[in-house]
Amino acid sequence: MTDELHPAAPLLVAALLAAVTPPALRRLLLPAAGTAALALAWSAPEGGGAVVTLMGQPLSPLRVDALGRAFAIVFAIVTALGGVYALDVERRRFHVGAAVAAAAGQAIVLAGDWITFYLAWETLAVASFVLVADGGTARARAAGVRYLLVHAAGGACLLAGVVWHRATGGEAVVSALEPAGPGMLVLLGFLVNAAVPPLHAWLTDAYPESAPAGGVLLSAFATKAAVYALARVFAGTDLLVWAGVMMALWGVVFAFLEDDVRRLLGYHIVSQVGYMVAGVGLGTSLALSGAVAHAFSHILYKGLLFMATGALIHATGRRRLSQLGGLAGAVPATLVFYMVGALSISGAPLLNGFVSKSLVLAAAHGRPTVEWLLTLASVGTFLSVGLKLPVLAFGAAPTAAAVVRRVPAGMLGAMAGASVLCVLFGVAPSLLYALMPAPVDYAPYTAGHVVETLELLAGTAIAFLVLRRTLTRKATVTLDLDRVYIAVGGWVRRRVAVAASQAARAAELLVETAVSDMPLAPPRASPPVGYAILLTLAAVALLIAARGR
Repeated sequence: MTDELHPAAPLLVAALLAAVTPPALRRLLLPAAGTAALALAWSAPEGGGAVVTLMGQPLSPLRVDALGRAFAIVFAIVTALGGVYALDVERRRFHVGAAVAAAAGQAIVLAGDWITFYLAWETLAVASFVLVADGGTARARAAGVRYLLVHAAGGACLLAGVVWHRATGGEAVVSALEPAGPGMLVLLGFLVNAAVPPLHAWLTDAYPESAPAGGVLLSAFATKAAVYALARVFAGTDLLVWAGVMMALWGVVFAFLEDDVRRLLGYHIVSQVGYMVAGVGLGTSLALSGAVAHAFSHILYKGLLFMATGALIHATGRRRLSQLGGLAGAVPATLVFYMVGALSISGAPLLNGFVSKSLVLAAAHGRPTVEWLLTLASVGTFLSVGLKLPVLAFGAAPTAAAVVRRVPAGMLGAMAGASVLCVLFGVAPSLLYALMPAPVDYAPYTAGHVVETLELLAGTAIAFLVLRRTLTRKATVTLDLDRVYIAVGGWVRRRVAVAASQAARAAELLVETAVSDMPLAPPRASPPVGYAILLTLAAVALLIAARGR
């Protein structure tokens, strides 16, 4: 019986219960449902589940293979950890939104047909909107609306591509497509969720505005669901190699300029997803396993980083480096957990980021330019996440005194759990590689590779120490490509919208003039309300009769 139970099922049950249960019980639902989803994803047999038919279309909501299972497992892990992190959160909308988002993530990576995939894709967008808006501020609501509009546009591209694909005789099964014709629309929809520049601004705009617990889950699902989709449908597309390289470099440049700690981490989501996208584009077995392994690792260490910065925000009420400082003694455990995540994302040995990033770089050995640029992005990652943020937030003198609140036990427990997993998969890479879609015959811990990595990290640290005095803490806002969007929006508002309004008014006057010249029919009495009731009853009777057949 459990062989056919979808890992999303306990999460959907949790969402329904969260809508009606009191806070004391509601807070336990997400970690429990995440643990149940993990057990189901781990034990589900490979192959397709039951196929049902909807309006003549075959639906296969549960298809398990190594690719989908790896994502389902790590989605369930971060759901359980995120639930523990949010044990002090009582807001109903958070718990419902989080459970639905987690269920949608499971449904995406285990969907066997395009209709199920699309419905789960859009459900994730709506649930993520709830998590962004859960930040509770006007900025959070505005960012949530923007998130929803952008993802609705991406979803429209995906739907149009799927309909075109099916209308021209394409298979109902989610499988490889060519990046042309309908495949190009599908690819565009995926690239929106993957946050490929210039389609990425929604991420750095929305994620920092969510509540701390929401940011942990948001960092896991949308972009990594897109990585899964690209690996499933567009593996080996060379365009993705260079898109990934651009993402890796773009993210680290703007992260170093950023003052907001969670916007900084948001830019590093863009950068790290770039490694995954490049791996998918390379398309070899090693590269695809590298992309999936890095997605798996990224969900853990990025979730840990969002937990740690969320703990800082909870403790101080501040989120900008220009407002933080001197917190090492006040929150020492948070500093330790943060550094585990920071060293993981920087690719330090003995941590999971090292073993996963090494796979992608090894797969790029035959393309030296790609390998060199991705390595350069690693330097930028350590510079901003591993050095700049902890030095300014934990080590530098505070710019103003702050009252530091106690970090709740749930937050500390979740950070400890994520840290243990980052270390476990780092010291025992075979555990991670065993989950990959293809056998991995690669040894990351060779003397040459370890020494090379340590030299890179040490050189970056020395450069940072030399340049540290030039760092100034300014309360800046990095607009990135929003500068372009704001300029285009202003031009549309000033020119296009005004012209369109004038044209609409002119057309309205023409219609009014034409109608006023037409002979009028004698007025008729409006039908009594009873007629409307009778017509409604007749329509209901017809529907009942039709169902009876």
